[in-house]
Amino acid sequence: MIKKILVSQPKPTSEKSPYYDIANRFDVELIFRPFIKVEGISAKEFRTQKVNISDYTAIVFTSRHAIDHFFNMAKELRVTIPEDMKYFCVTETIALYIQKYVQYRKRKVFFGETGKIDDLVPTMVKHKNEKYLVPMSDVHNNSIEILLDSKKLQHCECVMYKTVSNDFTPEEVKTFDYDMLIFFSPSGIESLMKNFPNFKQDKIAIATFGPTTAKAARDAGLRLDIEAPSEKYPSMTSALQHFLIENQE
Repeated sequence: MIKKILVSQPKPTSEKSPYYDIANRFDVELIFRPFIKVEGISAKEFRTQKVNISDYTAIVFTSRHAIDHFFNMAKELRVTIPEDMKYFCVTETIALYIQKYVQYRKRKVFFGETGKIDDLVPTMVKHKNEKYLVPMSDVHNNSIEILLDSKKLQHCECVMYKTVSNDFTPEEVKTFDYDMLIFFSPSGIESLMKNFPNFKQDKIAIATFGPTTAKAARDAGLRLDIEAPSEKYPSMTSALQHFLIENQE
């Protein structure tokens, strides 16, 4: 019987989150506790990449983390960001977040609709004379680099932040008594194994989102009870609800 579920994500900000509907319907306790966190790299680490922020005329932001760590790094390096710097963001929500650091002007902030870099590239091509800097996490592939190369854009990708384990306190380790764990990234699985090196799954149900997370779980010797997304269940909450219907009622 599933009564207590750990969701390895921050607590939803909206009361309308489907997770709360699930908690009420199935009388389960949901604990939101990220297994990973994002940290900025040091100025010393950044300098080893030999990237000079002042050489670039446009910045490409794929997340709010990227915005935070870009402006924090510029401040630490005492780099003054020129007022005519252009910003290209994968969504309008991310674009609006720039207001936290600079005055938002439509003429210098551009954004895509889908959240995918592919959707933003046509706008970037219209500004092909810009020199683009793309702040990234230490966990990334070279898909953006390949895409921008194919459009013959001047660009440079650089690491400005990293994903690290959000370690459990001794008290959290002692009271780790969940019936189900839900993971959204391979880093979350790594964090589980780091914090609980002698972890035994036994009757604990494990849910994963995305093929790379599922692979990481299997590679760690874990049994998967839920794999999302699927054709029938496109979200973790829909897959979770189906699993609880099958196993609770």
